[in-house]
Amino acid sequence: MTDVWPIVHAERDALIADLEQLPAAAWDTPSLCAAWTVHVVVAHLVDTALTTRVGFVAGLARARFDFDRQNDRGVRRHRGATPAETLRGLRSVAKRTTTPPAPLDSRLVEAIVHGEDIRRPLAIARAYPQEAVERAIHLQSRTPRSFGGGKELLTHVRLSATDSDVALGDGPEVSGPALSLLLVLTGRAVALEDLEGPGLEPLTAELR
Repeated sequence: MTDVWPIVHAERDALIADLEQLPAAAWDTPSLCAAWTVHVVVAHLVDTALTTRVGFVAGLARARFDFDRQNDRGVRRHRGATPAETLRGLRSVAKRTTTPPAPLDSRLVEAIVHGEDIRRPLAIARAYPQEAVERAIHLQSRTPRSFGGGKELLTHVRLSATDSDVALGDGPEVSGPALSLLLVLTGRAVALEDLEGPGLEPLTAELR
């Protein structure tokens, strides 16, 4: 099994390369994260790359155990006055190997899903490593929705990838690209457009 960190570092580098091509105005584009622009997501990526296990727990306690408040504070710390400044911040943390107290494969979820949060609204395509997407799917399939996963969704439908061997869940089938299944498992309803099958209607009802 491939080590997580070389994949994460490669994805950070690829995102930096894409962001270098953006005009400053594009950083204000709404991302797939509710109420967050592209700029805010990049600042969040800087924050999470710097987060340690101990630091996460201490920060959560300071935020009165409110994850949203903790994320907002992290964004405020690392969002630069300009996109160029925030991008410099992302470059400076691209090779870090620190992580919050979560399974290491959560770093794959972070890199891929937030990469799509930024790229899809900007019509930028990225071919992510298939192993990384599959590992991220399996983690999210075990993670409750209250922690950003999709475990409960798989009690209603069976998700089958058309471009890999991934097939998870019980119920009417929904099929589509593995990347789109991952996005659905992280609550990104926009990916429903890529899927089909008899389970699509109940899945849509769960996400919207």
